[in-house]
Amino acid sequence: MWGTTYVVTTELLPQGHPMFAGLLRALPGGLIALALTRTLPRGAWWGKAAVLGVLNIGLFFPLLFIAAERLPGGIAATVAAAQPLVVAVLAVTVLHERPSVWRLAWGAAGLAGVALVVIGPNAAFDGVGLAAGLAGAATMALGVTLTKRWGRPAGVGPTAFAGWQLTAGGLFLLPVTFLAEGTPPAIDLPGAFGYLWLGLAGGLAAYVLWFRGITALPVTSVAVLGLLSPLVAAVLGAVLLGQTLGTVQILGFGLSLAAIVAGQLPAPTRSAGSGSPPVRKGASL
Repeated sequence: MWGTTYVVTTELLPQGHPMFAGLLRALPGGLIALALTRTLPRGAWWGKAAVLGVLNIGLFFPLLFIAAERLPGGIAATVAAAQPLVVAVLAVTVLHERPSVWRLAWGAAGLAGVALVVIGPNAAFDGVGLAAGLAGAATMALGVTLTKRWGRPAGVGPTAFAGWQLTAGGLFLLPVTFLAEGTPPAIDLPGAFGYLWLGLAGGLAAYVLWFRGITALPVTSVAVLGLLSPLVAAVLGAVLLGQTLGTVQILGFGLSLAAIVAGQLPAPTRSAGSGSPPVRKGASL
């Protein structure tokens, strides 16, 4: 679902209002989830839900859009694909997991694969855009890691949990959007469909599934699944917009898919050395 964001934004939405798109992607879906579940945070979870909503939604969306505006799409997607590497580091520092060369290596391989798929020969770099893209990747990586550390309150389902964060992120975005962009754009029928898709599919449905997956899988396995987003965007660009995928792009596609699969597997364990003599039955240890 997240991989459809690029084609929906470029082909259906009014141009020049990316913050408004982010607001409609977050707040309506969050309010719908709260209305359906009728579940609000309690106690310390008011603060935790606010922190997670700002990290995963409220800060991530503006930084993502700044990167998208100032960088070519391929560069922006590649910078965002650095998130699994950041999560692998945070898993050690925040979750106190053992460092995993396996996760780091496949995260780097996935990043390289995405770069091969989406970076064109005339790619241009912009310092502010690169900083925003890296900050966005780090922000969501921290949000994902804290979501794994804090878990989900007992008796609260993924829909309510996603609703808390979408609402918190949307409320954070509300004043930022109107200060940055002013009056909302006029919305025609294709634009209305695009905003509806972003809010219900790319917002509510996708985040319900995402937060459910975070609680069920290791955080590093979840993070590497984010590599699917730019890959889906590349496929949709080829199918719907006539963009071509050459040999290099196909090789990068395969490398990224291998990294995604490997990221779901446990690291291989080293077998005992064959040079050690077997212990005979009854021998003294």
